[in-house]
Amino acid sequence: MASLEDSVGTRLLHRTTRHVSLSTAGSALYERAAPLLASLKEAVGTLPEREEAPSGELRLTAPHDMGATFLPEVVARFTARYPSVRVDCRLTNRNVDLVAEGFDLALRASGAKLADSSLMVRRLGVLDVQLFASPTYLARRGTPRTPEDLAQHDLVVFRGLKYLRELGLPEKQARVLGDDMLFLREAAKAGAGIAVLPTFLAQADVTSGQLVRVLPRYAQPSTSLVMLYPRTQHVPRKVSAFRDFLLEFLKGRPLSAASSGG
Repeated sequence: MASLEDSVGTRLLHRTTRHVSLSTAGSALYERAAPLLASLKEAVGTLPEREEAPSGELRLTAPHDMGATFLPEVVARFTARYPSVRVDCRLTNRNVDLVAEGFDLALRASGAKLADSSLMVRRLGVLDVQLFASPTYLARRGTPRTPEDLAQHDLVVFRGLKYLRELGLPEKQARVLGDDMLFLREAAKAGAGIAVLPTFLAQADVTSGQLVRVLPRYAQPSTSLVMLYPRTQHVPRKVSAFRDFLLEFLKGRPLSAASSGG
């Protein structure tokens, strides 16, 4: 109180050994400040994260292939369980700066250790990556029997994919490069070559006969599905609820058929 009186340059309280009372200036200040303090208290009390149930807007980002496969069902079920949460989902294949751009979380496929110490990482599972081609391509060029046979084939791959190095193939051998797994899948279906794809993304086309697995013994489960969110002392309830919900959704579902990469 002494510091406040020093800052305003006047006495706000009359003090005796038995009583403390407001001065004229103190009364005037109280009358002006009381409504503001009441409004602040009400505002703080109604903040979404002060409620027991998750609420507010959840801003998340994910690659296009996740948005075209399992993510819509996750979001639909999540918002049904938590009706006070509004989801703003941005699909992009670039690595979004969560803190700078104001996102609550990101879903990504990552085969490397995260270098950004400002983010928390929750590993959700391992993604299978396999080789796929259309029946028309294989009828035209033949079916490889060993990884060495791939040197005689056209490849359709995600730019910078680790899988090629594991097979001993240089990226320059790829006939089609891209930064979107959905594009690469469609190119493979059209007969552009043998595509390196997450199994979940090609599963329906294998079932329908539009794609065929090539060298199935050489699947490389070397990419992780991860959830990233800003490192903070108190994780917002909407973020922890989505994290737990996603883990529950994926439990018992093979990521090779239910989840994504890219």
